[in-house]
Amino acid sequence: MNIKNINFIIYVENQEISTDFYKKLFRKEPVLNVPGMTEFELNDNCKLGLMPNAGMAAILNNQTPHPNEGTGIPRCELYFYITDIEDEFKNAIEIGAKLISHVSERNWGDKACYFTDPDGHIIAFAEKINLN
Repeated sequence: MNIKNINFIIYVENQEISTDFYKKLFRKEPVLNVPGMTEFELNDNCKLGLMPNAGMAAILNNQTPHPNEGTGIPRCELYFYITDIEDEFKNAIEIGAKLISHVSERNWGDKACYFTDPDGHIIAFAEKINLN
């Protein structure tokens, strides 16, 4: 398998609210914002998509539980290695992210903080630390 690009798509209750949240979190505009899908380019080979629950339900064709049944329940973790973790953590809290865990050193070699988006998806910001 030769993976050329990675697109992560999370299901959201309200596309407009989630788009506004991620615009403020990433401090950038989406590269695509049409009814049914918003995409943010995270780097040259990776995008984060926001798809409304109802749109995904139509694709799932009653083969799985309706995405609305999971709203507010952590269904994924978006783990972003960033620079300036303290500044980005402050921004996340200021824009209304729900705090899960403050910035602290973790035993796996990262300094990380955790919070949720409006739909309860877990977001972590991290930086590598030297454990020696």
